[in-house]
Amino acid sequence: MSETKSKPETQDQKRPKPGKGRKGRQAARADVALPALGVVGMLRWAWTQLTSMRTALFLLLLLAVAAVPGSLFPQRPTNPAVVTQYLKDHADYGPLLDKLQMFDVYSSVWFSAVYLLLFISLIGCVVPRAIAHWKSWRSKPPRTPARLSRLPVYGTLVVPADRGLAAADAAEQAAALLKKRGYRVDLRPAAPETEATDAHDGAARRRASAFASVGAEKGYLKELGNLCFHSGLVGVLVSVAIGGLFGYSGQRTLIEGETFVNTLVGYDTFNPGTDFQSSWLAPYSLRLDKFDVRYDRESVKQFGQPLDFTAHVTTRDSPQDPERQQDLKVNDPISIGATDVYLVGNGYAPVVTVRGGDGKVAFQGPVPAIPTDSVYTSTVVIKVPDARPTQLGFVGFFLPTAEKGANNVAFSADPDPLNVQLNLNSYVGDLGLDKGKPQNVYALDVAKLTQVNGRDKPAGGIVLGAGQSYKLPNGQGSISFDGLKRYVALDIHHNPGQEWALGFALFSLAGLICSLFLTRRRLWVRVGQHEDGRTMVEYGLLTRGEDHGGLAAEGRAVRAALAKAWDVPGEDPSSGSPTAQTRNAKNTSASTTTSASTTTSASTTTSASTQKDA
Repeated sequence: MSETKSKPETQDQKRPKPGKGRKGRQAARADVALPALGVVGMLRWAWTQLTSMRTALFLLLLLAVAAVPGSLFPQRPTNPAVVTQYLKDHADYGPLLDKLQMFDVYSSVWFSAVYLLLFISLIGCVVPRAIAHWKSWRSKPPRTPARLSRLPVYGTLVVPADRGLAAADAAEQAAALLKKRGYRVDLRPAAPETEATDAHDGAARRRASAFASVGAEKGYLKELGNLCFHSGLVGVLVSVAIGGLFGYSGQRTLIEGETFVNTLVGYDTFNPGTDFQSSWLAPYSLRLDKFDVRYDRESVKQFGQPLDFTAHVTTRDSPQDPERQQDLKVNDPISIGATDVYLVGNGYAPVVTVRGGDGKVAFQGPVPAIPTDSVYTSTVVIKVPDARPTQLGFVGFFLPTAEKGANNVAFSADPDPLNVQLNLNSYVGDLGLDKGKPQNVYALDVAKLTQVNGRDKPAGGIVLGAGQSYKLPNGQGSISFDGLKRYVALDIHHNPGQEWALGFALFSLAGLICSLFLTRRRLWVRVGQHEDGRTMVEYGLLTRGEDHGGLAAEGRAVRAALAKAWDVPGEDPSSGSPTAQTRNAKNTSASTTTSASTTTSASTTTSASTQKDA
């Protein structure tokens, strides 16, 4: 009895084989040793995650959410006084919001981080895809499949022998026809079977390559549009960043006859960009000559409503340039010195003269009044820190057309200055301006002042018509109403990235339209010559992505064009509905195109074996 020697077990054979079920899978996973990722691998993984399209969309949504606090809380760059008042009114949680930079949202660390990550993510998405698309654009269409009958849209044509159409000529004519239809074509002449393909290809492909064929492709603008869309978003982000870094905005109240010079001291409020330099301000000037308002005087329901605001201004680009007369309207800004000047408000400015108790003129000039309603009932605040022996302050309202109402209370009946009236209360004391602390010029803090005039005071309130004056009690001074002017509120913007942002936005929109409404398609035509002289043609179409029925219509259109070019009998090119069969995804049966004798040879025209059977 011979002894049978067994082979020694290998290390893999000694390992326990995992069983079926959950325990078996756990044992298999425990047996797998994961390679160490390392620092380079971790960085590569992080970069892959950051530059994915999913991450870019998430960051875009996160940026929109991060901008919400900028609308909920007052922002320090635009209105620091409101922020200061907000902190006083909400002393419990206001400092915490300030530490979280809720009052400087758009320049905060967390908003800038999201903005920068989105910028990097979009670039990381666009650049590799653009390189791949460029290579694909320069490459030839894919080679003709061995079995076109497996494509979603497939059809055959048989050109009679009496047409004298050679297979090579048919392929060239098909390529020219497809090029006219916007396809990018590649004509592949017939090759001998021995040289057609390498040894690894199947017999079907070796036989198919022995026939002339045309590879065509169109719709590259779809992917190009997608790249343009994302590139446009990057451009918008860069343009917005440039505007935030190097732009500025400011406001100025300009009274008729006054001139605004584009310097820092010329602005009422000025909000520069992060890296803006005051030396970049263009030395232009703007003078308000006259402000006209046209009201509705014909309609009954809309009587007195404003119809048009026009500011007649004189501009000069620099001290050496000549003056120009221009009209500034609402929603119709003027451009000067690389800035856009907008008309955002208007009102009346009563001209007053205030004398102190010593009889000297302490203040003289127009005082802007803030409108509170459609008939220009306006609040007035006059601060006279130069009055002696005590400082003076006045608070009241201005009425363009004063009338008496119930309880003998005056009100304005019309926005036009038909019966102007100035109603004031006077105060004496320290206005607090000498301490250097900034104050709101349109508000007067009367907590530490002594009221002299008022409706509830023995001296009564001050009521002045045009050209009238009033002396304060106890020789503390006087005030006169000398005239009336109009003023405008100007909003001045300089944004070097504004036009670029608009251009990139339109560019991105055009790319989005192309990516949504264009379709990328591929089409192949294979031509063979039958032994009896007939030219056998088969074609197939394939789409990338959703086509919504357009591929079948394109197949019918291509078939009609080929049939018309070769005058194939039994076809109706004008109707676009050939009598011969074209199979699509809904009709998978492979019927014949001609008579029963032709069917056997035409269904597989390009294979050599079929030709022999026919």
